[in-house]
Amino acid sequence: MCGRYTLFAPPGDIESRFDATFETAFGLVPSWADDRSEFGFINARAETVREKRSFAEAYESRRCLVPADGFYEWVEREGGKQPYRVALADDSLFAMAGLWERWEPPATQTGLGEFAGGTPDGDPDTVETFTVITTEPNAVVADLHHRMAVVLDPDEEETWLTGDPDEVADLLEPYPGDGMQAYPVSTAVNSPANDSPALVEPVET
Repeated sequence: MCGRYTLFAPPGDIESRFDATFETAFGLVPSWADDRSEFGFINARAETVREKRSFAEAYESRRCLVPADGFYEWVEREGGKQPYRVALADDSLFAMAGLWERWEPPATQTGLGEFAGGTPDGDPDTVETFTVITTEPNAVVADLHHRMAVVLDPDEEETWLTGDPDEVADLLEPYPGDGMQAYPVSTAVNSPANDSPALVEPVET
C-alpha cells in the first residue's frame, strides 16, 4: 500500500525532470460515481486493475506519472507502529505508475433551469483525482509491507503513458530491491497534519 509519500525536491527540479507543472488531488473518484464522497481510491492493485470497474477505463486511456522521492510503510513494533521511508538508493526523484480521472457532479436539471449539484451558474464542479498502482514487494519492502507502489524506470515512463494496455501490463512489476533503501523515520509522519523536511530524516529505533 502507498498511503503517504514524499516530494521535497525543489519545484523547479520536479518540473524539469518531468517537463510538467503540478496540482495535487489524491484518491481517485470514478467518472461514473454519483457522489464523489463515496469514493477515494488511493491505491489500485496491479493484478486486478484491468478488471475492476473503478479502474478499468482509466487503465485503458488515462494513465499518469506520480512524481515522488520516497514513500512510507509502517511496521508493527512493541509500543506501536514504526514508520519507514522507502526511497531510491541515491534518493533521487522517481515516478510511480498512476491512473487519473475527471469527475463532474450528475447534471440533474431542475424545474428552474439550473443543474443540481453544480455551481450557481449551472457549470458543474470538475474534480481531477489520481491513484497509485501497487504490486508485490521487492526484497527491501517485503519486511515492511506485503504491497509496494509500482516504481517505473525513467525509460519506462513514456511507455506507461502511451503504450497499449497489453504492453504496459509488463511494467507493473516490483522495482529491483538493490536499487532502493528503507530506513526508520519519526512517528510524526503518522499524522497528515505534519508536513516538513524532518519527516525524511532517519531516526534510531
